[in-house]
Amino acid sequence: MVFKKTIELESRHRAVSFHDITDSVKETVKESKIKDGIVVVYSHHTTCSVITQECAFDMSMTGLETLQQDLVNAFEKWIPTCRYEGMYLHPGKKALDFAESVGEDNFGCHNTDAHLRSSIIGRSVTVVIEDGAADLGEFGRVHFIDFDQTRGRTRTVKIMIIGE
Repeated sequence: MVFKKTIELESRHRAVSFHDITDSVKETVKESKIKDGIVVVYSHHTTCSVITQECAFDMSMTGLETLQQDLVNAFEKWIPTCRYEGMYLHPGKKALDFAESVGEDNFGCHNTDAHLRSSIIGRSVTVVIEDGAADLGEFGRVHFIDFDQTRGRTRTVKIMIIGE
């Protein structure tokens, strides 16, 4: 049996956005009535990721949990946020011309850091369903991350459950 659901989220403007979607995933597993199988949580956005991580409890001054802020800080050292044109090879002239042809602004194309971060972490997670519940362990949470800081926007998360 297959069960699908789509949820929408609003990302932040000029900041990496984290969304704890654990409750939505657990609710979707219950709705599916699937007892044993897997749940795949996926983003089709190439600048976003889905991860499992524990709750850090403490908050940073930016409003992120401390563990989330630590991830942002680590990436900032390794793959800095694009701050000026030419910082990365991407986007080139062809990419900028294409973006203009589909109504994208020049600034919105300068999100190479988000693409690189997402490609390293990945865009999906798979969680085992056992006895009708997502097995996230004692402290596990599912987080959707939007690494693209060029603007806030609506993001889509796909949840697919396969099992019996």
